[in-house]
Order: sequence, then C-alpha cells, then structure tokens
Amino acid sequence: MEAQKNIVGSAVRPLSVSPETIADIPARDALLDRAMGPRWRKKSSEKLRKGRIPSEGLALVAREASGAVVGTVRLWDIAAGINGRRALLLGPLAVEPTLKSAGIGSALMSQAVAEAARLGHRAIILVGDAPYYARFGFSAGKTGMLAMPGPYEKHRLLALELEPGALDGAHGIIRPTGRKIKRARIAHAV
Repeated sequence: MEAQKNIVGSAVRPLSVSPETIADIPARDALLDRAMGPRWRKKSSEKLRKGRIPSEGLALVAREASGAVVGTVRLWDIAAGINGRRALLLGPLAVEPTLKSAGIGSALMSQAVAEAARLGHRAIILVGDAPYYARFGFSAGKTGMLAMPGPYEKHRLLALELEPGALDGAHGIIRPTGRKIKRARIAHAV
C-alpha cells in the first residue's frame, strides 16, 4: 500500500489516508468515544477484537494536514463459522463528528476494501447499516447462516465477497483468529 493516499477534502482541510501507527491509538480511541460514545467497547464485535491485533496492513486512519486523526477503520482476521472460512471483520469505522458527510468514511472504506483485496483476502464481514454499506457491495446475502458471539441485530450482519464463492456454505458462530496482543505491547501502546 502507498504510505499515504490523498482523499477528498476542502481547500482549507486537505485529508489523507495512511496506515495507523502505535502513536495514533490514543487519538483513535478518543475519536471512537466522540463518534460512537463510550459503549462502543461493549459491542458484540469487540468480543472478536479484544486482545487481538488488526490484520496485517489493515488498520487505517484519515488525517488532516496537521496530522490529527479524523477517521479510522480496522479489519480483523476471523473464521466465518464452524467450517473456518477465512475472512476479515471490518470495524469500527468512525469519522470525527464535525466532519461527517465529508467523504472521509467512504474514502476509508474504499481504501480498506481495495487493500484487503490486494493482500489476497477473500471476504469481509461487518455489523452495520445496510443502506450505507451497500454502496461498497456489502449485503446480508451470505450471512444468513452466520452468527456473532453475543447480541446483535441479524439484519445488520453484512458481507462482501472479494472472491466469488468465498462464503459459500459458511455457517455457525464467527470466531477470532488474528494475532494476539502481547502484554508488553499493550502497556507500550497505552
């Protein structure tokens, strides 16, 4: 992936998407609190992310020219059901509340999907609003036999196959498979 990609922004506010760094984590978490409220840590998707590291090369942030983090998206390695179909879990996607509708979320999504495909991943799953994510190709068409490990709204479980047929026959509970965080790394990041 290119180190940095310029995205749509006003002349006053040029923005770019780049890989997340360890130094970005506090700003990212604060952004998630502002955009989603502190309850984002209690969502079912967090059960799949807790204690794990995002998939290699798939943690992105949107930055203002000053370097301030104004958007974030991460993808996580998972097994889609009991037959272990390898896939990614996308989320959370968040944008600074004062910059909503500026195209930042769309830019993050487009780059995340493109990078996942470039890295050879076969499918992406998320829990989100179908009308928003449909524009990126996500639907509930392949998730009817899949379940999250906790409470969630079934109609919000969406998927995008990057390779046709990648989720054929996928059924059961989605499980985390990504690399685990080492305790020393957690202490260093916080």
